[in-house]
Amino acid sequence: MANSSGLLKLGTLVMFVSMLIMSFSHGGQAQISCDTVDNDLLPCLSFVLIGGKVAPACCSGIQTLLSLAKTKTDRQSVCSCLKSVAQSATDGQLKNAAQIPHLCGVNLPYNISRNIDCTK
Repeated sequence: MANSSGLLKLGTLVMFVSMLIMSFSHGGQAQISCDTVDNDLLPCLSFVLIGGKVAPACCSGIQTLLSLAKTKTDRQSVCSCLKSVAQSATDGQLKNAAQIPHLCGVNLPYNISRNIDCTK
């Protein structure tokens, strides 16, 4: 009897760990919040507002954000955050923001604009 009780506890533990792993690894459900996007891109604000030289911390923030955005859902979340900010930006600010990926040597899967289609 003690042996079957131990197997039951082991089975319960295995099921729990499996469910825990599945909850963390379900790629389609993960989303990056706009707070994360804002924090990672905060060092870029000076360049967006007044131009000049892109800060190294800005490029690091973009690279961090890109490394976090592994799934289509993640990339769509980031896109939606950028589109939301772009709606209130001036044309000059958008022009500056659009230059940042090139200046940092990174490729975004979309162009920064007010008309981004985040569904694709």
